[in-house]
Amino acid sequence: MRVIFKFLQVAIFILPLIAMRQDKPLRVIFFGDSITQAGVGPTGYITKMSEMLKTKGQDSQYELMGAGIGGNKVYDLYLRLEDDVLSKKPDVVFIYVGINDVWHKTSSGTGTDPDKYVKFYEALIKKMKAQNIRVIVCTPTVIGERNDASNPQDGDLNQYSKLIREIATRNSLQLCDLRKSFQDYLVQNNPENKEKGILTSDRVHLTEEGNKFLAERMMEALVQK
Repeated sequence: MRVIFKFLQVAIFILPLIAMRQDKPLRVIFFGDSITQAGVGPTGYITKMSEMLKTKGQDSQYELMGAGIGGNKVYDLYLRLEDDVLSKKPDVVFIYVGINDVWHKTSSGTGTDPDKYVKFYEALIKKMKAQNIRVIVCTPTVIGERNDASNPQDGDLNQYSKLIREIATRNSLQLCDLRKSFQDYLVQNNPENKEKGILTSDRVHLTEEGNKFLAERMMEALVQK
């Protein structure tokens, strides 16, 4: 009888806490560059994810937040991690960075070398895991939409995507392989081998269709158990 009484006491204390935890929406932060900065716009991928959740009647279960700044590379994310992510106490963080780390090598000579990219990327992960945040890492998408490997930065993007896949494996993290998803889509939907205009407006930044496609991939990753 005494054991049962103690069990009831514990249950009375714990059950309200469980209920409170379930009532609290899952706070999700998307951490990245200009693609994510635009993601909170009227046709951005974060906005589209919110609309998808609302259609399913699940909007009260999630709180989606963008933390993107144009031109950011992985080092920039590291510098603003505390203010823009950790201070907001997220449950889930998508890290989506790498386009500028590759693109800026040729556009402005200020890209990020592979070894430094991995170092700062894993430093981000370490700090987030210390806060028990569920981290989802994303491979970079495209700099040019040609599907025959003739975009100038395809080699680097493939290399950095490989590095992220290895980071995910090494750190037991969930991977959202956007690079592969975009490449597969373009093989099927870019028969004229155009360099832009399918998912991007300028070879990098997304059209409304591109935002929709990205939102679907992000949503698949978010709800994955």
